[in-house]
Amino acid sequence: MASQQPRPPEASTTIRALTDDLLREILLRLPSLPSLVRAALACRAFLAAVRSSPAFRRRFRALHPPPLLGVFFDPEGDEMPSFKPVLRRSDPDLAAAVRGADVCLTRLPGSEDASPGWRVEECRGGRLLLRSRKTGQIAAYNPLTRAMHLFPSPPDKKVRHDCRGKFIHMDLFLLSSDEAPGSFRVVFVCHDKSRLRAAVFSSGTKKWQVLPWSHAAPAQPAPIKYWLRIGTQVNGSLYWSHDKHAYKVALDTATMQFSFIDLPEDLKGQGHLYQTGETKDGKLCIVAAVEFTLLIWFRRADADGAERWILDIVVPLEAEVLEATEGSRDDHEKLKVYAILDGIVYMSTFEKFRDDTRLPCWFLSFCLDTRRLEKLFHTKSDGR
Repeated sequence: MASQQPRPPEASTTIRALTDDLLREILLRLPSLPSLVRAALACRAFLAAVRSSPAFRRRFRALHPPPLLGVFFDPEGDEMPSFKPVLRRSDPDLAAAVRGADVCLTRLPGSEDASPGWRVEECRGGRLLLRSRKTGQIAAYNPLTRAMHLFPSPPDKKVRHDCRGKFIHMDLFLLSSDEAPGSFRVVFVCHDKSRLRAAVFSSGTKKWQVLPWSHAAPAQPAPIKYWLRIGTQVNGSLYWSHDKHAYKVALDTATMQFSFIDLPEDLKGQGHLYQTGETKDGKLCIVAAVEFTLLIWFRRADADGAERWILDIVVPLEAEVLEATEGSRDDHEKLKVYAILDGIVYMSTFEKFRDDTRLPCWFLSFCLDTRRLEKLFHTKSDGR
């Protein structure tokens, strides 16, 4: 009887046997952006699969919105900005990301000085945009990767050219790109007595481009020198509310064209009560806090097809806030909204014009979709 020959062992599957498409489907199931970064840095094949597909990165960000790791605070004076982390003990990858980040901003020029004078202008795509109060130098810095770009302010003579009346420096904004993660643009905006001007810095050309003045804005009261409030970036556009009138200035960052949109009449001259932001699906919204109640407007088409603001949601939060913070109305004066990002409202129980700035406050988040309130951290007004 003939003996049976043993079957040869099956060849084992290795990383090299997996296509980039299959690798990306596997990586898509990771729980967070820090987990993806750690995986990509652990293997060349993983890194190549992530780097080679902007579509995958967009899909991953849509499924896993970047979590809030913490908040940078600008103290009064010329001290360095301070960082307060959001504690998430259940996610070791996020905790590791915070531990490994340069949250003390040690790579900034002069960071070891007693008064370095750097101010945080904005944070987008993991980068901080900072400006030196002393020199005017601008820095785009990623505390996680420690990649830094230093460049000068826009040419003052060019941006002031043809100014009418008082020239006012306004805001700096950082524009990141999903298509090219290593590239970015910085937008500087200024205004005179009735017009606005933008200048754009490109990380590719490393040069500033100064754009023409806009058309005159409507309804400008002559005595007001600072007629626009601090701006905000929402889904590819920049917005500023007028300090006294019921309209907003908008700048489309794709076309770099200014335009003007209406504001709810109830918010006329009430810029200290509300912020403009975006829902989870990128739609424009306004959230105002009146004591412990949130009022939420969305911009939608009415029956005639015209876009207008509609007060859609009113959310009383006093009981929830007092229960979450284990406080009372004696402890908390009211809520103040700071930002609305990806459908999350970030706010605090602290009123910055309070007399005693040494009193700590709670920083909170509220999800517009789930109506869930969460505590982020407890700190003083300067984050220390």
